[in-house]
Formats: sequence, structure tokens, C-alpha cells
Amino acid sequence: MTETQTTKARRGGPTPAPVKESEGPGPAGAKVHRSLGTNLAPYLFVFPAMCIVVIFVFIAALNTFRLAFTDSTLLKPGKFVGIQNFIELFHDEYFSTALLNSTLYVVCVVPFMVILPLILANLVTGNSRIMGFFRTSFYMPVVMSAVVVGMIWSNLLDPKGLVNSILESLHIIHSPIPFLSDRWLILFSSMFVTIWLGLGYYMVIYLTALANIDPSLYEAAELDGAGPVRQFLYVTMPGVRSTMLLILMLSTIAAFRVFNEVYVLTNGTAGPGAQDITMSMLIQREGTGLMAHTGYASAISLVVLVIVGTMLILQSVVERWSGRDND
Repeated sequence: MTETQTTKARRGGPTPAPVKESEGPGPAGAKVHRSLGTNLAPYLFVFPAMCIVVIFVFIAALNTFRLAFTDSTLLKPGKFVGIQNFIELFHDEYFSTALLNSTLYVVCVVPFMVILPLILANLVTGNSRIMGFFRTSFYMPVVMSAVVVGMIWSNLLDPKGLVNSILESLHIIHSPIPFLSDRWLILFSSMFVTIWLGLGYYMVIYLTALANIDPSLYEAAELDGAGPVRQFLYVTMPGVRSTMLLILMLSTIAAFRVFNEVYVLTNGTAGPGAQDITMSMLIQREGTGLMAHTGYASAISLVVLVIVGTMLILQSVVERWSGRDND
């Protein structure tokens, strides 16, 4: 208290309250603002991408589910028809053909997609320049566009293309092989192109898995007299087992939903009489254009979702059972 306040207090007068000094924003408030900004920053960066995912994935999926039970087209919203679309598609000849072709695609392509990239990755492991060249060469088809790949293989498989010309010059065949006009040859040619395109992609995934295998396991196997084949079967394959399961799932989904290879090799016609049509091509055929049957195409999409989901569940169950047996 000042001298004046002391004097007033002695005389019995009221003592004024002490004046507090003005306080500025303390360090605690600055820390609160700083921590709030730090916590919000990641969400602000993710927010635009989340909006795109919600609009073009979740809302689109819900709309597809809704349209599957209507008779809507591109020009009219349609009305609720229950399961009528599903009844019609199971009586549709094109649906049966597409289901057969897509299933055959999975059965023929997936085993090669799981095994061949692993063999390829095992052959090109190493840090030498020549191995780097081979890895780059094998990965090149992955970065090519579907149009470029279609032009390359359409020219190679043409009746007057390089493949038929070489076979004729070697007197192996006497007439051109109809790679692009026969139903089954178109389908198997598309499978070959799919395998050619996917080798490099899955090879890179396997290379990452191979780098995590302990080199001492190979040394121990070599000391026990195991050759390259036995080391591959008893060291490499068990070491990349989880990666093989991942590639099995990815290649199964990709094979059942194949579109680009068949579409490009057939110029969008799905082969003679649309006999090489796949499930994705059938969805595109029914769901696009001025006469698009969006309700029917949505029903086919739901069937594809159920089939792919069932295959993935079965693969997971089989993997768990085999894992228990090994344990």
C-alpha cells in the first residue's frame, strides 16, 4: 500500500482495492492455440481427398445399390421393381457367357500371377547393374497405357502380324492362326496379355518380400545340401507366404473384373457374337449410352461384388486352415 492509502486507512476511510497490472496473453494460451492448429492441420490436408472418396465412392455405391432394385434408365429415374432385375439377368444369355468367361479368366490367370512373378523376382534379386536393367525391363509394361498395349498386341497377333509371319516362315503353320477372330483364341490371347502386363507389378511386390527373408536361412539350407530348387521351395516360398496370399487376392479381383485387354483386342465388340464378353464389359455395355439400363447394370454390379467377396472369403478361410495345419 502507498503512503496515501496508509494515511486514509488510519483516518478510517475506505481503502481502495489494489490496481492489478494488465496481463497479456500468457504462454499457456499460446500453447493451446499451437496444439489446436497442430491437431487440425492433418485433417485439413485430408479433407479434400475424403470429400472425393465420400462423393465418388460411398455415395456412388449407395446409389448403385438403390438403382439395382429399379427399372431406371439414363433418361428416366424409374420405379421400384424389387428383384426383377436379378431374375432377368439369370435368364440373360450374355450374363451367362460373361460369368463363364470371367470365371475362366480367374482360373487360368491367377495361378500364373502368383507363381511366375515370384520366380522372376527370385531370378533378378541382386544389386548389379544387369539385374537393375532386367528389373526395369520387366516393369516397363506396367507403365504402358491400355491403348499402347492394345496396338502392340493387335499388330503382333494380326493374321499378317509378326507372330503368324514367324510361324509361317518356320513352316510350323500353313495358314494364319485366327488369334483375333476365334472366340477361345481371343480369350486366351487376352489372358496372355494380362499375365504379360502383371508380371512386373507383382514382381516388385515380391522383391520387397524377398528382401525381408533372413539370408542365414539360405546359408543353413545350403549347408544341409539343398540346391536352388529346394531352397526356393522350402525357404523362399514359406518366407513370402503372406505376400502370396495378398497377390492371390489382388490378382483374383483384377482377373474377374478384366476389361481393358479384351476390349482393346476385340475393338470393343467382345469378339464374334459378343462371345468373349466379360462381367465388366457387360456392365459397361448395359450402363452406358443413350439407351443405358442403369438399373440392370447396377444389378450386375452387385452380383459381381457378391461373387468377388465370396471368393476372397473362401481364400481367407482356406489360408487359415492351411496355417493351422502347418502349426
